[in-house]
Amino acid sequence: MSLQKTISSFRLSSLLRMQKDPKLALNLFRNPNPTLPICNKTFHYSLLNYDLIITKLGRAKMFNEMEEILLQLKGETRFAPKEAFFCNIITFYGRSGLLNNALKVLDEMPNFRCRRTVKSYNSLLNVFMMCKKFDMMRELFVDIEAHSRPDTCTYNILIRGLTLEGRLDDAWKLFDEMRKRDVIPDSVTFGTLINGLCLESRLEEAFKWKKYMVEVHGVSPDRYVYTSLIKGLFRVGEVDSAFVLKEEMVRDGVKLDAVIYSTLLDGLLKVGRKEEAFGVVEELKSKGCKPDIVTYNVIINGLCKDKDFGTAYKILEEMKEKGCKPDIISYNVILSELCKDGKWSEAKDLFEDMPRRGCAPDVVSYRIIFDALCNGMQFKEATFVLDEMIFKGFSPRSPHLCKFVNLLFQEKADDLLVSVLTILGKTDLLDMDFWEMIIVMEFKDNIMLPCSSDPTLLLV
Repeated sequence: MSLQKTISSFRLSSLLRMQKDPKLALNLFRNPNPTLPICNKTFHYSLLNYDLIITKLGRAKMFNEMEEILLQLKGETRFAPKEAFFCNIITFYGRSGLLNNALKVLDEMPNFRCRRTVKSYNSLLNVFMMCKKFDMMRELFVDIEAHSRPDTCTYNILIRGLTLEGRLDDAWKLFDEMRKRDVIPDSVTFGTLINGLCLESRLEEAFKWKKYMVEVHGVSPDRYVYTSLIKGLFRVGEVDSAFVLKEEMVRDGVKLDAVIYSTLLDGLLKVGRKEEAFGVVEELKSKGCKPDIVTYNVIINGLCKDKDFGTAYKILEEMKEKGCKPDIISYNVILSELCKDGKWSEAKDLFEDMPRRGCAPDVVSYRIIFDALCNGMQFKEATFVLDEMIFKGFSPRSPHLCKFVNLLFQEKADDLLVSVLTILGKTDLLDMDFWEMIIVMEFKDNIMLPCSSDPTLLLV
């Protein structure tokens, strides 16, 4: 009888890479050789083993399990993780808004025998920026200066944070500080600042800085800079100038990609130049640049704004034929515009057909259709959608929910009102302010709810 070959750390890395299910990957990591006797089960993990399983758990937001593996790693004495390993963990926490956990990782890096440099500080700074914690960004910047030297990436994140906060003038002051400290700005620095100017329609200044970055710093404008400028020109109605800028990109060898074409499409559709927009689509295809999901969604949005729903549906079919599956945004855009146009029935039909089309409605879809049915005084259908929404773990917007209940009171729809309150009573969506509103309305309109005037009994 041949014995089963034991799995080595090298083989474990290969198996972890192939395993798509994070739970199965974790089981494999914990017990790579299940058939061995207990006395022979000591396994010498490699750093790559830890890196792979931490990455899978972090992406799956299985943070409790991830922290167990980190605790195990802390006891390893044969090797020390690299800084990039912890930068990834900081990012995983940041994407889930777990800022304290991300900060704790930075604090504990020395316990893993890993030296902190500006790279790990930048990762945490970027997390604060993503979560719009601008005060925490400023505090961390002071801490960076105490332990390391801020680099171009540090300043780029800070400048981005200031522009998001609407403090463009302070962002320029930070740029001046960069130059005084001999920190060299790059295309990201200029792209962020120029985008900020374009968002405020300060296009004359934006074009001056485009020239300055080339002539003074030798930094060529990239696609991000051009995209910002083109969007800015469309925003102020300078459509022809936007296309002049596009020709400049061609002349200077800047590759036109789907993002640039999507920007041009969006601008043309917003000003009603639909025929030219379809000309851009044909040019995109002739250049061998395959339309992506963003490009198609821009087209769908423009068509729906123009009330051309028939063509929007045809685009959905074209996407399938071209191997670009419509996503939830594709359908939500159509749903939203159908509802705005008062086409409740068509919107409801599309909503119900989405699962068959391979795209299940999300919380936004449910909110769009629920709000539309309420606005259309389709109370019975709205109640059904509300029940289904709650069952699937979604919740309506609080103001719209209150508006719905108010409408039921006004229309004397007692039976539906009781059904709605019973549905809501099974959730934790309602606070005492809501129930107080119900009681006031009940007495005001002399409507006695069949359950009781005690709202807490509706929770049973």
